[in-house]
Amino acid sequence: MCEPDQITVPVRDAIGLVLSHDITEVNAVTHHKCSAFRRGHVITDNDIPKLLDLGKENIYVLDISEGQMHEDDAVLLMVAALAGKNAEYLPEPREGRINIIAGVTGLLKVDAEALERFNLVEEVMCATRHTNTVVQAGDIIAGTRAIPLVVEKEFVEQAVAIAEAAGGVAPEPVPGESPRRSHGIISVLPLKPTRTAIIITGNEVYTGRIDDAFEPIIREKVEALGSEVVSVVKCPDNMQAIRQAVLAAHEVADLIIMTGGMSVDPDDMTPLAAREAGAEIAAYGSAVLPGAMFMVSYFEDGTPVLGVPACGIHHPRTIFDLILPRVLAGETITSRDIAKLGHGGLCLDCPECEFPVCPFGKSA
Repeated sequence: MCEPDQITVPVRDAIGLVLSHDITEVNAVTHHKCSAFRRGHVITDNDIPKLLDLGKENIYVLDISEGQMHEDDAVLLMVAALAGKNAEYLPEPREGRINIIAGVTGLLKVDAEALERFNLVEEVMCATRHTNTVVQAGDIIAGTRAIPLVVEKEFVEQAVAIAEAAGGVAPEPVPGESPRRSHGIISVLPLKPTRTAIIITGNEVYTGRIDDAFEPIIREKVEALGSEVVSVVKCPDNMQAIRQAVLAAHEVADLIIMTGGMSVDPDDMTPLAAREAGAEIAAYGSAVLPGAMFMVSYFEDGTPVLGVPACGIHHPRTIFDLILPRVLAGETITSRDIAKLGHGGLCLDCPECEFPVCPFGKSA
């Protein structure tokens, strides 16, 4: 890291130069010290009277060479390259840093590999929340800055090139706005309001021997993410009955959630019934606990069919909580996506569940 030269300059000759330290003053009301000018401030002609009032005839400034940049100029270039769709920011650095804000409520997407390459560049950094986290509009989702006060231009250019390469330019930019990357390193996918059908399987529930515990759990999680339940059907452990329920649900819903019948017992035929109805199974079984018997399948038109095993009743959080937001954000879940969840996919069943502020479902 190359340190910039610090020189002493008469205050009247310092216009356009950069302060190398804070300049304080005593507040006339509180009598406490505060910053009149912050380290890194670029001096303007309007600042000269104030500096003279503070007794500053000479000041220390930074001499920035042509191959260097002030941290504020650097972070403005970097944040514009990092922020993709629905990732907003104010172009006003504070102490060299700019936060990236979620522009909509939705699913945070971070290109972790590109972020790692970005952070391997000297003298720059970006820190984010975990990818696939549900965020609210206005939430801080990332922060970026140059590390030194004066940064080498070549490092900023390298970092910007990495960030820009992480996502293509949106094909139809909004009229009057600059083209924005459709994804980039950091973006937010809005959650789509979805008509959801729930199919509850099991003779014990169908006959009324036991009360169904699944519907209120699934309904609450679906509605918490802005979607609605349009159909609830209880089925016996009968292949044709379940198949017909899936076909009927496909007529009225954009998402079908099946509960129970997901294990290896002879009476457990939910995955087979989904397939017989025309859904292609993308993954049956997962590297997540709880949720090892989870199923993801799709009809040819893209309608998802999820199979939630019995653990969804007994555990506050399962793989269903990790996959549902991604489905509602329009992602197509593959077997590879499910396999990746193994790293961080062990729920600790804490006495007081604090999900999502916990390690469950989060990889490095």
